[in-house]
Formats: sequence, structure tokens, C-alpha cells
Amino acid sequence: MDLNLSGKHALVCGASEGIGRAAAIELARLGADVTLLARREAALLDVLSTLPADGQQRHGFVCADVADTAALRDSVGELARERPLHILINNTGGPPGGTAHGADVAAYLDAFNRHLVANHTLMQAALPGMRDAGWGRIVNVISTSVYEPIPNLGVSNTVRGAVASWAKTLSRELGGDGITVNNVLPGYTRTQRLDQILADRSAATGKPQDEIARGMLASVPVGRFADAGEIGGVIAFLCTQAAAYVNGQSLAVDGGRMQSI
Repeated sequence: MDLNLSGKHALVCGASEGIGRAAAIELARLGADVTLLARREAALLDVLSTLPADGQQRHGFVCADVADTAALRDSVGELARERPLHILINNTGGPPGGTAHGADVAAYLDAFNRHLVANHTLMQAALPGMRDAGWGRIVNVISTSVYEPIPNLGVSNTVRGAVASWAKTLSRELGGDGITVNNVLPGYTRTQRLDQILADRSAATGKPQDEIARGMLASVPVGRFADAGEIGGVIAFLCTQAAAYVNGQSLAVDGGRMQSI
């Protein structure tokens, strides 16, 4: 099985913690040159110091806010011109919880900008290098809500579905260029996002967070939350030559929680 990513340059978004950090580590373990992207320089430097390297790899980072489309386009465009990108991992924190009907229009627009617009901006910056190489991988970290909406995540459910449809469309447009586009749908994973969901549900229901966590785990056949590294490993696999014929898929990594086929 060909899992070697030596000579490939990956941009990993949301790489300062959680699933983004885990994906960056797994890609580096497979030999890729990894550029980290997030807002906090200190956190990025910390992750950079932990990335595996064989002496030939070149790792780096870009400080950027995905909400600032113009600055994101400029900084990543400059990076891609200097060092063409072959792998793009789109990943950013989810919108705050709440009902769909009660959310302000501004909340939808902000989430759309941070997720779909940012993903599209990054894809356009990376695409010339991928096409020149005749090889590319785009993996979007979204949510199982694209199949089964999650209660009290109305804005997130809506925007994640838009990203999934965008990705499926891209997979059909770019497959002939040797570029695959897939989505990874994490289940309940030990990250800051899970902490946020527990806090939001506790505030909405008045129940203690540990009680809510037990209720969530009752729906997961494997009986535990995922570690971020388990999601990162699947993301990295989709970037390898071994997964070259996997395209246009939304792959749940959820311990069997979803009931749909």
C-alpha cells in the first residue's frame, strides 16, 4: 500500500489544536512538507516543534484568519506561488450552538464566510499547483450533520451541508485533473469543539455536562469519544496514493453513531 507523501506540500487549516493539529502530524509522519494555518502564532510555533521530520522535509506556518477573505487570499496565494500546494485540508471551528429558526441572519453569513467562502478561497489558491502536478488532494473536515442534522446546531447543520455540496461538485469538476475532493465527518471527538457543545447543551437544558456526555456516548456503539489522532489518520489516508480512487465521498468517522447507511 502506497502511503508515502514525500515531496508533497500540504496546507492544514485550523492546525493549532484538535483535529487540524492531529492531521498535520499524521501527514508529516507520511513524509509530507506541512504548512500550518491558524490565527495564533504562539500556538502554531508549538505545533511546528512537534511535527515529525526526516531531515528533508520543510515545515512552516501561516498566521491567518479565515474570516478575512482578502488577507487569506493574499497570504496563501503568496505561499502557493513560492511552494506549490498539493494537499489542502480545510478545517475550522464550528459555529456556536442554537436553533436554526432563532439564529440571526448575521450568524448564517458569518458561518458561510468562515467555512464555504474560506474553503473556496484556499482551493483557488492551491489549484494551479495541483493542476501543474497533475495530482492533488482536498479534504474538508465537516460534520455528520450533512447526513443527520444535530439538535441545537442549526447554523452549523445548514452551512456544513453547503460545504458538502460544494465539495461533491468540485470532485466531479476536478477528478480528471488527478485531484480528489472528499469530506471527513468526525463523530464526537475530544476537542475544544466538544467542550463547546457540552457547555451549550448544559446551558440550554440545565443538565450537568457529565450527564449530557453520558447521554451522547449512549448513542455511540464503540462507547467512547474519539481521539483527534483517529480522525487525523483518516484524513491523512485520503491524501495518499492508496486512496487515489476515493473521490466525492463524505466519510463518517463516528464510531458507528449514525443510524443511516
